[in-house]
Amino acid sequence: MSKEITVVGGGLAGLVAAIASAEAGASVTLHEAHATLGGRGRATPAPYIAHEGAHVFYADGPHWDWLAERELIGRLGRPSPREMRAGFVWNGRLRRRPPAGFLRMMMLGRHRTAPVDQDFFSWAAGLYGEETARWAANAIAVVTYDADTGRLSAAFVWELLRRVFAPKIPAVRWVIGGWQAVIERLATRARELGVRIELKSRVTELPGHPTIVATELSSARALLGDDSLRWQSGHCVMLDLAVRKGPHDLFICWDLDAGGFHESYSMQDPTVAPHGESLFQIDMPVSTAESDADARQRLESFADLAVPGWRERVTWRRYGTARGRAGALDLPGQTWRDRPAIERGDGVFLAGDMVAAPGMRGEIAINSAIRAAAGATRAVMGAARSAA
Repeated sequence: MSKEITVVGGGLAGLVAAIASAEAGASVTLHEAHATLGGRGRATPAPYIAHEGAHVFYADGPHWDWLAERELIGRLGRPSPREMRAGFVWNGRLRRRPPAGFLRMMMLGRHRTAPVDQDFFSWAAGLYGEETARWAANAIAVVTYDADTGRLSAAFVWELLRRVFAPKIPAVRWVIGGWQAVIERLATRARELGVRIELKSRVTELPGHPTIVATELSSARALLGDDSLRWQSGHCVMLDLAVRKGPHDLFICWDLDAGGFHESYSMQDPTVAPHGESLFQIDMPVSTAESDADARQRLESFADLAVPGWRERVTWRRYGTARGRAGALDLPGQTWRDRPAIERGDGVFLAGDMVAAPGMRGEIAINSAIRAAAGATRAVMGAARSAA
């Protein structure tokens, strides 16, 4: 009996699922509807290599171990001490340090446990004051892409804050070439394992063997005819911005007033921009009832602080919007276990950044893909044993 597994979707989750399934001995075919692999891990072509959203890794979870064990990470970069300038916007001004209340929260409260069934703002305001709670919620909007992060589960937000801001050895890693380089290594590894990759191949009905659906929930919902495949996500506008280098450009900057975030991708990886230029990405969450155009105006005002004089120095720019595809957000009373289950029954499994697996954004995609592959291979191997 054939040990066939089909993977639908050639993004980060689909490639990981295909590799994990092939490593377990399955015969894998991956279908990608577009002409190229990568999903939201795709990048623009050189000389400006920009991604749809932040593209860093954190080396403190099983997703990282899985990539490292297979030598899929590649070379790492980091900004020089001279370029590693950080900024924080609060109370309308750019400063070099965050508010004292926010520092106290992260220093003294890092071992505290937050409740699942209470919203973050109410919980944090009761302990640290409303102003600090608001700053903290906006500080982590870089992960949630949500303009009202304070409405989310306290446990969910607090775990993100501790991972990003709690004092410890930094876990963030920047891969030379960005996520696109990792996608290319994943694709190479999949092909080496015998995975058949079919591009421009849109799947409209399920085959008669175990299948991993590694697409956005909206696409999975349509393919599976399952209206329950829904979860809340963020909404933000983005600006990829290349400028001629300036002496006062910041490497990283948090907008604690509005949730904006700015980061350089060329200071740690000069391969992503031409010589003498800097490439940044700037994000701004979109508020309820606010238009994307109005949010872009706020984004550009934030860029005026983080990249002073950028309008006169710009060499390339690209605007984008992420709505409902920025990773899962958990409301009070919810945890990652309440999201759409990976195992759907009848040999169907889900993978992606909005399903029932731990982590944040791309980490959820990798972790869910590994679990989906384990389930699919159990199903296909069990069927093969039964047939024998």
